[in-house]
Amino acid sequence: MKGVAMNNKARKERGLPYHYDDPELFGRQMNYLETLHEYNQTSPINSHKKETLQKEMFAEIGDGCHIETPLHSNWGCHNVHFGSGIYCNSNLTLVDDADIYVGDDCMISPNVVITTSGHPILPILRENNYVYNIPVTIGKNVWIGSGVQILPGVTIGDNSVIGAGSVVTNNIPANVIAFGVPCRVVREIGEKDRQYYYKERALDVWD
Repeated sequence: MKGVAMNNKARKERGLPYHYDDPELFGRQMNYLETLHEYNQTSPINSHKKETLQKEMFAEIGDGCHIETPLHSNWGCHNVHFGSGIYCNSNLTLVDDADIYVGDDCMISPNVVITTSGHPILPILRENNYVYNIPVTIGKNVWIGSGVQILPGVTIGDNSVIGAGSVVTNNIPANVIAFGVPCRVVREIGEKDRQYYYKERALDVWD
């Protein structure tokens, strides 16, 4: 594509900076947000309606997903791909201008932000309404702690745990515990976790 002028849609699809205020990019965004609004207003006991709306809202979603309200999403979850058996606690924010992938059996705690969108550091680009979007991928059986922020382009491997309050700026491998600002790997999940479920509290489920 070098030397060929690209419109904003093409630039967005390639993860390049583009003008977010281009009317051609808006499409059915307001319709998707209207469905999300309906989901957030649905009674907690009306599980059938919530499941039906999930199927309508998400790019794809497996069985057995429970998503507490309120749920926030730039595109009404239209670009979000959920596996099966996922639990999301309240006040999850999905900045889904690009695709977000979450694997089976993940747990997402309250007040988590997963964002695919960022703004260039160069001031003149922000003044001229430039933005970029890079997909986020979360593997299977990942636990995301309360208040975690996951930034554009991040991949988190299967089975890992992200500690509360972390800001995940870079990829995290599978089977580790990671936390901090910025989030860093602290240790691998291993034998200690077969002995203790929390601090020095002994695990007895193997008896």
